[in-house]
Amino acid sequence: MKNLIKSIAIALVCFAFTNVQAKDDKKKTEQVTYKVEMDCQKCVDKISKNIAFEKGVKDIKADFETQTVAITYKADKTNTDNLVAAFKKLGYDAKELKEEGCAEKADKKCCGGH
Repeated sequence: MKNLIKSIAIALVCFAFTNVQAKDDKKKTEQVTYKVEMDCQKCVDKISKNIAFEKGVKDIKADFETQTVAITYKADKTNTDNLVAAFKKLGYDAKELKEEGCAEKADKKCCGGH
């Protein structure tokens, strides 16, 4: 009986630690969307493949139709300045879209005139 109680206690501690760790990971994850002029699907592929390998990038979605690139990244591993520099290395200008819903109106002036 003592072993059963001990096993349950260990399992509860492990479960609690895992949940705290998962919540901390969510807090450190941020998302940013950039307006990037892409000429064709090859541009989308080039950006998607290369930016995905940048330190801290968890997910990337490049969309040719809206000319946007949405990136989810770990804030403790990288930041928006590093991501913009990564785009520049590839030969692309990336302008951050700051307002929610801005990706849908990327062809209009929004996000502080960007």
